[in-house]
Amino acid sequence: MDSSSFDSNNPRLRHPGQPDPISHVFTILPDIDTATLLSHACETLASLNVLTTDLACELSGAQRSLTLSIQQLAVVGELLVNRALDNLDSPATATQH
Repeated sequence: MDSSSFDSNNPRLRHPGQPDPISHVFTILPDIDTATLLSHACETLASLNVLTTDLACELSGAQRSLTLSIQQLAVVGELLVNRALDNLDSPATATQH
């Protein structure tokens, strides 16, 4: 990241303790059930995994390493979400761990 990508007018950077302003571009309805939310999160992370893997194939050196690090974080997130979905599917099994 170079200094030209830093936006000093970004309210989150000027006031990090304040919550982000409400965005109506991407809004998740409040009545969506947990399993549906987790399923969509899992699909989003799987897509991020594919995108970053494809990008890493086009890069080399430090940029490739950084991209693969992001890809690994996406995989870990996907594994965590899948485990949460498994726990929702079988609550008796989840309490045994």
